[in-house]
Amino acid sequence: MDYPAALAWLAEHYNLEAQRVTSATAPDLARIRDLLHVMGDPQAAVPFVHVTGTNGKGSSARILTALLNSAGLSVGGCASPHLERVNERITVDGEPLSDDDFAAAVELVAVVEPFVMERVGERPSYFEAMAAAAYGWFADAGLAAAVVEVGLGGQYDATNVGDGAVAVVTNVRMDHAEWIGPSLADIATEKAGIVKPGAHLVLGETDPELAAIFVDTPAGEIWRRGTDFDCDRNLLAIGGRLLDLRTPSGTYRDVFLSLHGAHQGDNAAAALAAAEAFTGSRLADDLVAAALGSVTAPGRFEIVGRYPLAILDGAHNPDGVAAAAATLRTDFRSDGPLVLVLGCNRPRDPRELLEPFAAAEPDLVVATAADWAKAVPPDEVAAAAASVGVVAQVVPDVADAVDIAVERAGAEGTVLVSGSLYVVGEARSHLRGAS
Repeated sequence: MDYPAALAWLAEHYNLEAQRVTSATAPDLARIRDLLHVMGDPQAAVPFVHVTGTNGKGSSARILTALLNSAGLSVGGCASPHLERVNERITVDGEPLSDDDFAAAVELVAVVEPFVMERVGERPSYFEAMAAAAYGWFADAGLAAAVVEVGLGGQYDATNVGDGAVAVVTNVRMDHAEWIGPSLADIATEKAGIVKPGAHLVLGETDPELAAIFVDTPAGEIWRRGTDFDCDRNLLAIGGRLLDLRTPSGTYRDVFLSLHGAHQGDNAAAALAAAEAFTGSRLADDLVAAALGSVTAPGRFEIVGRYPLAILDGAHNPDGVAAAAATLRTDFRSDGPLVLVLGCNRPRDPRELLEPFAAAEPDLVVATAADWAKAVPPDEVAAAAASVGVVAQVVPDVADAVDIAVERAGAEGTVLVSGSLYVVGEARSHLRGAS
C-alpha cells in the first residue's frame, strides 16, 4: 500500500468529522477494542499521556512532547484534525510520519480489518482506523512514550482504549454539546472518562463544580491548577511569552515560551506538570528552557508573514476566539487595517465567533469556506458579520479570500485567518506556497 492507496482506503470509512448529521447511534468502543486486540493490543505496549479539554489540548500536547523529548525520550503523537496533510495525525518526536511510514501504519490496520468485520459485522470508523494505526506504529517503533489527544469528549473516544499513565484535562467549556452535552457537567463527565484507576491526573479546570467531577474519578493522584501547578508570571516578550511556571517540584523562573498569547502560559504550566508526573521527577531547568523556547504550534496563532502581518489561528469556538481576539488586541494590533478571513463549520453559529472578534474592530471580514462537507456557506458568515456591525465581503475560495485580505491590509496591516482548522489549513498551504 502506498500513500495514495492509504488515503483512499481511509476515505472508504465513516468519518464523523465530515458528516452533516447532528446525531448518531450510541457510542461504543467495541470495534476499536476488537481491532486492536487482533493487532496484538499495541495500545498497551507504550506508556502514554492522554490529553483532553475544550481548548488548548493541541498546544499542551505539543509542549509536552517537546519537554519529554528534552528529557531524552522518543515520543509518539496522535492528534486530529490535520491542517494540511493527513500524515500530521501521527507523529514521532513532533514530526509527521513520512508518506511511506504512514502508508505502512495504515496498511497494518487494513490487513486485519477483515478479521474484525467477521467478528463484529461492521467496519471501524475513519477515526478508529487512524487511532489503531497510531497505536500500532508506536508499538512497532518501540517508542518510550506517546502523547495522545482525544478527538471528541473522552469516555467514548476511540483513543480511550489504553490506560494512560497520566491524564491531562486543560479545561471544560461549552463545545460539541450536540454530542457530549447538553450541559457543562455532561461535557466534564465525558472528559473525565479518560482517567483510569491509579492514573496521575493533571487538572486544569478550576470551576469548583466541574472540578469535583474529576476529583471523583479513580485517579491515583491529582494535581490541580492554582494549587499544585500554575503560571505565576506571564509577560509579553519578543516572539512569545516570558513565564514563571510552578509545579509540585518548585518554580521554573524566566522561561521563554515561543508561542503567542497569554493563554499559552496556562497550557505550558499544564504540560510541564504532566511531564513531571510522567517522568516522576523535576526536569532540569536548561532542558525546560530549550524545549519551551523552540516549541511550535502550527495553526495556533502562528505568524506566517510580516508585510502584512499574517496570522493563522484555528480558533473554532467562542472561548478560543476570545483568546485569539485578546492576543491580537493586546500583542499585535498595528495602525494599519485589520482584515479577518473567517470560515466555520456546522453546527457552529458564525455569529458566536464574530462577536468576540468584533471587539478587535476589524476593518473587513472576508467570509469564506473550506472545501469541507460541513462548511457554513460564506454568505451566512457575511450576514453574521453584518449583524455585529462589521463590513463583510464574500469570497468562497479560501486562497482567493487570503489574497484579497492581503491586498486590502497592505504592508502595514494585519490579516488573521480563523474560525476553522480546515480554513486555516487551506490558507497555510496557500501562504506557504504548498501544492
